Amino acid sequence: MKAIVRTGYGSPDVLQLKEVEKPVPNDEQVLVRILAASANALDWHGMRGSPFVARVGQGWRRPKDPRMGADIAGRVEAVGSGVTQFKPGDEVFGICAGGFAEYTCPREARLALKPTNVSFEEAAAVPVAGITALQALRDKGRIQAGQKVLVNGASGGVGTFAVQIAKSYGTEVTGVCSTRNLDQTRSIGADHVIDYTQEDFTRGGQLYDLICDVASNRSVFAYRRALKPQGICAIVGFSSFSRLFEHLIMGSLVSRAGSKKVGFMGIAKVTQKDLTFLKELIETRNVRPVVDRRYPLSEAAEAIRYLEEGHARGKVVIVPES
Repeated sequence: MKAIVRTGYGSPDVLQLKEVEKPVPNDEQVLVRILAASANALDWHGMRGSPFVARVGQGWRRPKDPRMGADIAGRVEAVGSGVTQFKPGDEVFGICAGGFAEYTCPREARLALKPTNVSFEEAAAVPVAGITALQALRDKGRIQAGQKVLVNGASGGVGTFAVQIAKSYGTEVTGVCSTRNLDQTRSIGADHVIDYTQEDFTRGGQLYDLICDVASNRSVFAYRRALKPQGICAIVGFSSFSRLFEHLIMGSLVSRAGSKKVGFMGIAKVTQKDLTFLKELIETRNVRPVVDRRYPLSEAAEAIRYLEEGHARGKVVIVPES
């Protein structure tokens, strides 16, 4: 089968399309023919091995695992002897190492049945970004109906899910994005939009119960200024290592000193329960995956290059050509 592999860290030029051995599922795994995958920030951080902490568990000098990709959607071809929830022919989506390939073998617990009302490409856009947005809002942000919620970075992969998931909880949502993405952010349900090129949401005078910051480009004190008493800011990802350090250290100190909480979310935990929750949100039309661009598997390097530029409107999807 064909797959994207890398033998070292570096730019998208390290990615190669190669013929590799088709995987065989173990007792707890499912063999999935991949019909679509999607790219995430974690893919290009892993590809570059940057920041250096991204190499933890992957290998300090070179990656131990040459595979790339995590988000997948496809059709089950075979199941291990211990698998009870899926059978050949089932349409599924989920997360597994080696998503930029024609086949992969995820664990049963990292899969769910694909939402029936979206394409494989749209389903592949969901897992990492959708779960990250859900856990930032629900677990870190403790979202509640009636709150005023702001999503900074509302037009990207995680941000488009965060806006829609926040709306599904019955909140009033403000999306922060660039000028060209204002209409898109309104179209996915934002009640208000802020053009960050024209206005700093931390200085506008409006206060929020919950801030979900995907751009992670403000100081801890700026976030605190924009929060109501008892408000929470859930920071997703990082824009620089210095910002990450500040959000981890200063965020903890600020949170202890008063009623406003500012904190880095950390890495989302993939669960079948949350995949199923997102499936139901999509099937009830509360959430619709936003796909910006589609690339064939042979152009995965270009897909990652585009994603790294930071201007993707929603998700970038990779589709095997076979």
